[in-house]
Amino acid sequence: MPVTSEAMDRASPTGRDVLVSIQDLRVWFPAGSGIVFRRQRGFIRAVDGVTFDIRRGEVLGLVGESGCGKTTLARTLLMLHRPTAGRIVVDGRDLGELRGREVKRMRQRMQMVFQDPYSSLNPRMTVGDIIAEPLIVHGVARGARERRERVAELMRMVGLDPAYARRYPHEFSGGQRQRIAIARALALQPQFVVADEPVSALDVSIQAQIINLLQELQHRLGLTYLFIAHDLSVVRHISDRVAVMYLGRLMELADSDELYRNPLHPYTRSLLSAVPVPDPLLEARRGRIVLRGDPPSPMSPPSGCVFHTRCPIATERCRVEVPEWRNVGPAGRPHWVSCHRVVDGELEGWTGAVAGP
Repeated sequence: MPVTSEAMDRASPTGRDVLVSIQDLRVWFPAGSGIVFRRQRGFIRAVDGVTFDIRRGEVLGLVGESGCGKTTLARTLLMLHRPTAGRIVVDGRDLGELRGREVKRMRQRMQMVFQDPYSSLNPRMTVGDIIAEPLIVHGVARGARERRERVAELMRMVGLDPAYARRYPHEFSGGQRQRIAIARALALQPQFVVADEPVSALDVSIQAQIINLLQELQHRLGLTYLFIAHDLSVVRHISDRVAVMYLGRLMELADSDELYRNPLHPYTRSLLSAVPVPDPLLEARRGRIVLRGDPPSPMSPPSGCVFHTRCPIATERCRVEVPEWRNVGPAGRPHWVSCHRVVDGELEGWTGAVAGP
């Protein structure tokens, strides 16, 4: 059931200060078969009816299994994919209504840091040219001297020596390459940055440095982040709110502390139970929630609740009726969930452990 932006505004005390609003977003890709004659067999429902807002200056964490649609959602927000249905509104502008130069101007305000720093940088270009490329494409900096000064400023901002601007990506470590990618994303002074698993390809010791850098830049520049990750501990550290995604749909969305303290959806609880705890005594006492089977194919998702095939407390209603995306939190503390078994802010029928990082 679609949820309007006005409904979300009523559930949030800061709802009117929204930068990005996603309303019943669907991104389906045609699936074909055959070698010579491409016959369409159906659609891959990568994103299937997603609704949420991102407030100005916040970090919204997005978590879920591989293949659940996180990256497709992120790329659609940046107009790299066209939505099949639904609306994306950024700072009051509906992206579906933009054309030509308006699209190019809007793209200056939204940038992306990709997952793999080894493949997201052109190996044939120097670091200085990589960072300067957005300035050239959008005609921001006037002349070579101004571009060099801006590149040097950006490199210092992310903790790199501007003297390295003439070097190539292969001369840098993974953490340094990701700093280069961040500098490139900030070149056009965007408002909104999508960080698509920016630390998953890095060593653990380097991950903390990149996370701290992203937080520092957010406070310094007033950025708004959509932060995508697998590591729920990292998401908790950096995010103001966390959204949980499964098979193209949102299962739960709440403030970070609230979601980790009181997860309501069975899928969220299973994810949190898989996060290791550094205390060996606590780790030994807490239970594990092992989901049965594999995630269904997004080409033929289950009827009703898409999670019912793996949910330990699914009922007949879950198998036939799609749960409503609704706010079950108290006034001023919205807690959105899509589950029939959540009644009066409690998960009925649950006997498993609730434990997280």
